[in-house]
Amino acid sequence: TPFGFYGEYLLNADALIFIEKNIDLEETEMDEKIRCSVCGANLAGKTVHSFEGETMCEHCFDEKTVACDCCGKRIKRENADGDEYTTLCRECYEYNYTNCEDCGALIHNNNVYYLDDDDDDDYPYCSECYHKITNRAIRNYSYKPETIFYGEGNLFYGIELEIDKGGEYDENAQKIIDIANKDAERIYCKHDGSIDSGFEIVSHAATAEYHLTTFPWKAILAKAIDLGYRSHNTSTCGLHIHASRSAFGKTYEQQEEAIARIVHFVELHWNEILKFTRRTEENITRWAGRYGILTKAKDTYKNAKDRHLGRYVAVNLENCNTIEFRLFRGTLLYSTFAATLQLVDEICNMAIRLTDKEVEDMSWSEFAINIPKDKKELIEYLKSKQLYVNELNTGMEEI
Repeated sequence: TPFGFYGEYLLNADALIFIEKNIDLEETEMDEKIRCSVCGANLAGKTVHSFEGETMCEHCFDEKTVACDCCGKRIKRENADGDEYTTLCRECYEYNYTNCEDCGALIHNNNVYYLDDDDDDDYPYCSECYHKITNRAIRNYSYKPETIFYGEGNLFYGIELEIDKGGEYDENAQKIIDIANKDAERIYCKHDGSIDSGFEIVSHAATAEYHLTTFPWKAILAKAIDLGYRSHNTSTCGLHIHASRSAFGKTYEQQEEAIARIVHFVELHWNEILKFTRRTEENITRWAGRYGILTKAKDTYKNAKDRHLGRYVAVNLENCNTIEFRLFRGTLLYSTFAATLQLVDEICNMAIRLTDKEVEDMSWSEFAINIPKDKKELIEYLKSKQLYVNELNTGMEEI
């Protein structure tokens, strides 16, 4: 018989040879010369399992191998994927399962949740974590909803204000959100790994006028202070302002020329702007470093782009739709907050309005004296820092 033939062949070989059929496992009985390749037990008269070239007793076979719960294929236990409830071979895991980004739980692809349709935020979540995250006031760092625009015009600003020392508590964030979003969705809050015990307040896009007349920033900052948060008086917090790239020209070339003037102006007046930011030289070098300046605005800009320094620079050029001013230390003092936004607005409008030569030849005094009188917070702040035509204003204590 076929069985007798294989048995005789195996005895002559003095070893168990795997018999290839359409299955991975063959069970039979062998004589006393055959031993388990794992534990060495004599397999005479016992059930023998052959797996991947090894001869195993029933105990070792159960200990060393396991069946995939998805396809039934037998695999080595040490190579199994899945969790304590589901055993999977590598192929079934890769094609049918993933793990929750938040808790690590195994999830079948049919049961995966995603936070939104944004291609930049495609992390998988289980049902429990998805609903927990979407109901949280403090979103994860990757959260990025569709931008809402407020105000008339085409120069919009998105603000990121980091606050610390009050705890990363959803209930606190919700109190701030309730103030800001009472009659419109204006802000959201996010986790930020650079903050020790707080979070980041992120605004939707608005014109400078809307931010300073309609947006309830005074109440937002006052509530943050009331909840025990600080921004200036920390070593972690910044105030970042994004400006819409499309405002700098109708064509890509026009936008590039205006942005070149912004970068050149910041580099040209680095000492004055550093004083404005309230940062130390060491701190600004870490979080918002310089590109370096050349004689012409176009050359300064080319140097900035060629150096590929990433986003931790004074003017971050890494985003597709915005440029980001990262220079400023955080603040919860409204007058300083307003002055900072007004400075960015003035720099942006100057870059749109003037030529390369006019920006290259402009002194700080010429820039300051031409600031419109309705930017009163900016003018008063410049006076307090002795940056406005040698006038001095003591200002208020930062928070």
